Amino acid sequence: MLVHPSYFIAPGDRTPLGATFDGFGTNFAIFSEVAEAIDLCLFDPDGAETKIRMTEVDGFVWHIRLAGLGPGTRYGYRVHGPWDPAHGLWCNPAKLLADPYALMFDGAIVDHPALLAYDPDRPDFPDLRDSAPYTLHGIVVSGAFDWRDDSPPRTPYEESLVYETHVKGLTMRHPGMRPALRGTYLGVAHPATVSHLKRIGVTAVELLPVHQSVTEASVSRRGLTNYWGYNTFGFFAPNRAYGASATPEGVVGEFKTMVRALHEDGIEVILDVVFNHTAEGGSDGPTYSLRGIDNPAYYRLDPVNPRQYVDTTGVGNSLNSHHPMSLRLVMDSLRYWVSEMHVDGFRFDLAPTLAREEGAVDRLSAFFGLVAQDPVLGQVKLIAEPWDVGPAGYQVGAFPPQWSEWNGQYRDVVRDFWRGRPAEVDDFVSRISGSRDIYARSGREPVASINFVTAHDGFTLRDVVSYESKHNEANGQQNRDGTDDNRSANYGVEGETDDPAVLAVRERQQRNLLATLLCSQGIPMLLGGDERGRSQRGNNNAFCQDSELTWQEWERQDAEAEDLEAFTATCATLRREHPVFRRRYYERERSSLPTGPGQPPGDVVFLRIDGAEMTEADRDTSFVRSFGLFLNGRGLNWLDTWGRPSSDDSFLLWFNAWDQAVLVTMPGTDLGTAWTGVLDTTHPRGESGVSFAARDTFKLPGRSMLVLRCTDFDTLPRLSDEVGRVSPVEVER
Repeated sequence: MLVHPSYFIAPGDRTPLGATFDGFGTNFAIFSEVAEAIDLCLFDPDGAETKIRMTEVDGFVWHIRLAGLGPGTRYGYRVHGPWDPAHGLWCNPAKLLADPYALMFDGAIVDHPALLAYDPDRPDFPDLRDSAPYTLHGIVVSGAFDWRDDSPPRTPYEESLVYETHVKGLTMRHPGMRPALRGTYLGVAHPATVSHLKRIGVTAVELLPVHQSVTEASVSRRGLTNYWGYNTFGFFAPNRAYGASATPEGVVGEFKTMVRALHEDGIEVILDVVFNHTAEGGSDGPTYSLRGIDNPAYYRLDPVNPRQYVDTTGVGNSLNSHHPMSLRLVMDSLRYWVSEMHVDGFRFDLAPTLAREEGAVDRLSAFFGLVAQDPVLGQVKLIAEPWDVGPAGYQVGAFPPQWSEWNGQYRDVVRDFWRGRPAEVDDFVSRISGSRDIYARSGREPVASINFVTAHDGFTLRDVVSYESKHNEANGQQNRDGTDDNRSANYGVEGETDDPAVLAVRERQQRNLLATLLCSQGIPMLLGGDERGRSQRGNNNAFCQDSELTWQEWERQDAEAEDLEAFTATCATLRREHPVFRRRYYERERSSLPTGPGQPPGDVVFLRIDGAEMTEADRDTSFVRSFGLFLNGRGLNWLDTWGRPSSDDSFLLWFNAWDQAVLVTMPGTDLGTAWTGVLDTTHPRGESGVSFAARDTFKLPGRSMLVLRCTDFDTLPRLSDEVGRVSPVEVER
């Protein structure tokens, strides 16, 4: 049937879902089990709408093909069916519904009552106003792109250094690129950005959500925006706000260009994805897409009151991971971003929600099973945020072997140690040794732990050492939002100060936290901007701050920023060049190693400051703030990618979280006879010129960390006879 001078209707096909252009026309397919009829709605550049009734349905998938219709076409759906909110049915053809498989969107969300499916004055009745002028429209996209010889870096987990950042915030203030590129996908791919990432050793960027998202009405009414993007509108479409192109379909190509450029420099792209909920919120929220298409299929409904949702996300709804079509939506999206957009992995926001079976988180859930057997997803990195707000939502250590996890315990323990709070030293050494107690029981190794001391959600590194309390007044919620458990310290002054003594401590503490992170077993994750001392002025919940408060401060040219960047690069280089800091497997238990005279030491040895090995009683105390950690480079028990046994130098790390210096005695010759400093957090850039022999003594300054490499020289440089066996550390300090 001819419906327009340029295209013809054909039955089309039920697969694939979404709008698929094949070079001659576009096939549209959408699932709805509750629909009685569906209209495909096409919009011309002026907004005029053409409705086409979809008459073909196969297995609850409605489909149609329009020959002659191609890329750039704006479209949406109107679903006719039962209106019965009390039973979870919200069909209302007055509402234009976005295709959940749309590859791009155009337009803008306008805060208007027409976006509600129900009448605000009579909630049991449908609202009859047309929502099309106030919502986003899908765009037909061709997908054609010249990937050239793009090849994913496939960086081994243990060699990874992840950099969590925001597409816009990363480059919005960068002076080294044209203004039109700042804050865009192309800005991320710009040589000025890539050179910085490589300089500090980054192997993967973990981008805050890039799926098309929208700002909640409650936030926009405060004059703010959902900057982070954890309010997803579509799971396939890159956010147009980060595109430099004048056309929405051009943004898809820009995203691919970014990925290709980063791959050329050996940098992987990991996406932070939000499949646990959508932007439609609770039952009082707007109807954009899934609620009006098939509410019971896509959302978890309260079994007692189906008008309401089971909410384990804290934002009003939870995706229904029980339903096969909801699971298919998630899996199709993941495969699309790997196969068509060439990304290298995913970080799953509030991941336990996807694995809940009858309310409980289940390692044998359908979601985990689908991911485990999928040949596409088996090639990429899978990272869980292992908590949500539902019952038993804290699931650190409970994910299957294929997964790595954000290790919130690492963050908390490392922050507590360096700020001097009482904690068992055994807890600290467990975290920096890969959290064996958390992950080994599920058959995983150190790379299961994504170690971080800061992330987008919370204080920046500089704020961790500058504020003891949150300062979120700019968010417009009277400072009630955000956590109060910051595990931070201000060292005498809350916030910014000119006091040189306070600043010196803060700078050293930033270096201590960075050095600890990059010398720990597991996968380190840096928060973008921490390497240059970025501050959010004490805001620990800056999700709604799209401003200089959250954008990286590239224009800073002061010594503090430059020194901290250089220090970060030094730590990253040390980690990259020495596999002893990034073990593939956990250290062997001491009981399994040979003992006796002449036998090698263990893979890892914990030392008291008198040079003796720590006992279990030493490690169980809550007041030990100074100790040593020996890493045996000869004890690495794996083969490299060429099948050669891994071997490395041995290292000795000394930690002192007290605010005063402590006298340290080097261990005996069984661990090494000669040692040279390679990293010293008392120096702005980490330089160290110290050298020690076995049983030497020296003063380790307060709040400092010293890393020594075993050199086994027969003779060592000494100071004058007046200084004797005391190291330069004491003299210089």
